[in-house]
Amino acid sequence: MRSAERPPATGAARIEEWTGRQFGIRIDDAMRIYVRAMKYPDHTGAQRAVSARKHTTHDGFACRAALLDDGSLVGFGYGYTTKPGQWWHDLVRNALQPDDVQAWLGNAFELSELHVLPEYHGIGIGRRLLTSLAGGIPHDAMLLSTPDHDTRAFRLYRDSGFVDLARNYLFPGDARPFAVLGARLPLRDGR
Repeated sequence: MRSAERPPATGAARIEEWTGRQFGIRIDDAMRIYVRAMKYPDHTGAQRAVSARKHTTHDGFACRAALLDDGSLVGFGYGYTTKPGQWWHDLVRNALQPDDVQAWLGNAFELSELHVLPEYHGIGIGRRLLTSLAGGIPHDAMLLSTPDHDTRAFRLYRDSGFVDLARNYLFPGDARPFAVLGARLPLRDGR
């Protein structure tokens, strides 16, 4: 792994569109990134991989990968059409104000995960993943949840037009408060 090396320039990682099958092949690599980016214990990667594999079968599944020239995965993002009966959708539905439920959940893409290896933060990879995903989906809105504090990710989402739908929300299984954010598509370019 390149973690001890200096990160490359912004353009060094290429963004690729991946199918659910392609994502499934590299899911262990992706979950290692997830664990590091979220600062979770290592065992959570294996647990999250089970859910991520199921997500590849959801309607509207879309995935992007950030790869170095040698094929090393340094970032990824994926999501799908959010619908009643899905874990995140149902929890978020209960957290939203009644007027916001149809306005935001009616035709929305749930950005389930978007992560970049920490040593590659700050060079535009996350923005490129987000922009590529948002530009390739037919939805009216994109929704996500992120730890509710000032991070690079939170600032990226704000710069891209995401607004608060719920703050300080506690998801089962994580003691940290999360912000639920939404943006109308197409995303605004906040650079």
